[in-house]
Amino acid sequence: MKYSLKTGQADKQKCACIIVGVDANKTLSPSAENLDKAGSGCISKLIKQGDITGKSGQCVMLYKQPGIAAERILVVGYGEAKIFNRKQFKNIQLQAIKAVMASGATDFISTLHELEVNELDESDKLVETIKTFEQAGYRFDQFKTKAEKQTPPLKQIHFLIETGQKAKLQKALDTGKAIAKGISKAKDLGNLPGNVCTPTYLATEAQAMAKHYASLSCRIVSEKQLEKMGAGAFVSVSKGSDQPGALIVMEYKGSKADTKPHVLVGKGITFDTGGISLKPGAAMDEMKYDMCGAASVFGTLTAIAEMKLPLHVVAIIAAAENMPSGGASKPGDIVTTLSGQTVEILNTDAEGRLVLCDALSYAERFKPASVVDIATLTGACVIALGHHASAVYSNEPGLTDKLIAAGEQSDDRAWPMPLWDEYQEQIDSPFADMANIGGRSAGSITAACFLSRFTKKYHWAHLDIAGSAWFSGGKNKGSTGRPVSLLSQYLINCSKKEPKARPQQRLKPKKLN
Repeated sequence: MKYSLKTGQADKQKCACIIVGVDANKTLSPSAENLDKAGSGCISKLIKQGDITGKSGQCVMLYKQPGIAAERILVVGYGEAKIFNRKQFKNIQLQAIKAVMASGATDFISTLHELEVNELDESDKLVETIKTFEQAGYRFDQFKTKAEKQTPPLKQIHFLIETGQKAKLQKALDTGKAIAKGISKAKDLGNLPGNVCTPTYLATEAQAMAKHYASLSCRIVSEKQLEKMGAGAFVSVSKGSDQPGALIVMEYKGSKADTKPHVLVGKGITFDTGGISLKPGAAMDEMKYDMCGAASVFGTLTAIAEMKLPLHVVAIIAAAENMPSGGASKPGDIVTTLSGQTVEILNTDAEGRLVLCDALSYAERFKPASVVDIATLTGACVIALGHHASAVYSNEPGLTDKLIAAGEQSDDRAWPMPLWDEYQEQIDSPFADMANIGGRSAGSITAACFLSRFTKKYHWAHLDIAGSAWFSGGKNKGSTGRPVSLLSQYLINCSKKEPKARPQQRLKPKKLN
């Protein structure tokens, strides 16, 4: 959909529909007051009759009213004004666009951003609105022979603003569009079937992005090259598949080349059978979502390239397929990682950390300002946090704080988890430097502990998004596009001149013998 800003009085706006608000106390929003006055009390009459209550999410459509240029007026209730928050704001936006899409309108003007929302300023409201509208309009139907189509399609959305707000809100509009585009990118990649979205497909997608954006460059490190480099953990996963694995490296230069980059590392297991430690058959189709960490990195790069952030960012995608075959790794195998450390593979279904550990070692060569890896890493994370929050582990408290803050700002929340030395003991091995699993207890934590042993030379954080990356089962199954909003906001914050974080002691992973 196309978005633009408009100025002027609400009653003078020529459009298919204009959206205004009314609260539970029957108080009209400023634009609703304007329309009510110009339309000889057309809204207040319906309030008196009880047709409009102001209940949150209620939508009432009025058709062609004398004195009003718009063909339709959609009056949306938003509940108690004093406690009106982000969640309720997003909900009424969602209900509003659904009502417009169900009508014959091909365009509309929204004024709901003029409502007072706790903790959101004018720019925040516009960004959240665009993200919500794009979510409502998102479809993944490219494999359907008879895709459901909206008739007539909604093509244009305008926001009515005051003249003095135009410069500020144009930036918010562009930001919202960029992040929404990034979310859709992540959703599209996540929703693709495993027979289409292979490691090679992701590599081709990265190359296409580099051609599209002048600020992006791309390099593909093949499976054979990785083997020669000594990335034995990565190759132990990819060698079991006929699909060759690859390390996909994309570099975004929105600032001087000598600036230390912020590095994003995405787990890109394009399909995870579990390998020799085969998963149960039920819902195994959803293991195409095991590359959602990689998808979120693609989406975030799309967003920051669209925004032209003044920042240096490197993205590393560990792309591989985890399959059982005569050449696949076996439980009990010992491999040597790119760092030189050895790993005893006790379970081949704990493959994400094996490709990530070599990708994290590869990240050292960029001398990063920070490294954040994003992975659908453990089912244990779902048990711990459910589907509402992503888990954050880090060796740098200041980095944790920044990610948590970005999650709150973007409504893509995350929660800090412990990374104590006591947990490290669970992944000790009698035969190698470490094992790739640490038992049932604290499974998400021990997975993070494993990764921490490869991140001693820089500030690092790990986002376990196993519970937040996709919706499971039924007709609502699909990628959520998370945590593109969180990562985009984090990088937006990094691009600004911020005061130094308060001094904090860096957590040190357990030293190996």
